[in-house]
Amino acid sequence: MVRLANVPVGVTEQGSPWLLPVAGRHILVGGATGAGKGSVLWSLVVGLAPGIKAGLIAMRCLDPKSGMEFAAGQALFDRFAYDSDSILAVLRDTTATMLARAQRLRGTTRCHRPTRAEPHIVLLVDELATLTTYADRKQRAEVDQLLGLWLAQGRAVGVSVIAAVQDPSKDVVALRQLFPVRVGLRMTEATQTAMILSTSAHQQGARCEEIPDTTPGVGYVLTEGNTAVARVRAFHVTDSDIAWLAANFAPPACRGSNQGHQ
Repeated sequence: MVRLANVPVGVTEQGSPWLLPVAGRHILVGGATGAGKGSVLWSLVVGLAPGIKAGLIAMRCLDPKSGMEFAAGQALFDRFAYDSDSILAVLRDTTATMLARAQRLRGTTRCHRPTRAEPHIVLLVDELATLTTYADRKQRAEVDQLLGLWLAQGRAVGVSVIAAVQDPSKDVVALRQLFPVRVGLRMTEATQTAMILSTSAHQQGARCEEIPDTTPGVGYVLTEGNTAVARVRAFHVTDSDIAWLAANFAPPACRGSNQGHQ
């Protein structure tokens, strides 16, 4: 079964399933080192795996930390990039696909329906801040423009961004409102909670800075259209789980190579 509207990623404080919407949404995950960002991201990959195997979801992974976090699951990804040149190439290609798809769908439908010929694209970004810190000013400006296009236009044409950030900055805050779903894990300062979620969420009790460092994956989630914040915990995905997933849920080979950084 392919889930895009409600992807299971953990449990809520009340013990019910924690479901995150991916279709028509972008998701921002913030947290300090060791807070469990990887748990949230990998739980999303697990939840989307049936769609990946069916060829209805094309996951493109940008892992700028030398590929260390997501290399084990490389077989699952339509594209996998971990250096500046390959990352920029994926950004450009994804943007071209998105704009062409928008042109094709304009006037015919308001909602993209994934098929094997035209899958839902999920762009997984392990560290959002690195995309805006290119040394070359021209490249940095291009990345900012491409990212802005995805966040503003991608939702309607089957392109979702799932991004993680470790140290919220003014650049991230400027983009925050373009992420309808925001997850705040353990932070080091109260101001960071407000940057990722919102000031009102912090006032409601989403105190990410008070989450113990012994509970990775615990955090608060704020979803567009719902003013209440929920306390949640992501599943723990082990290296063995990832290896099994990569061996059993790789996408159809006919949809292009996912090997190496490209």
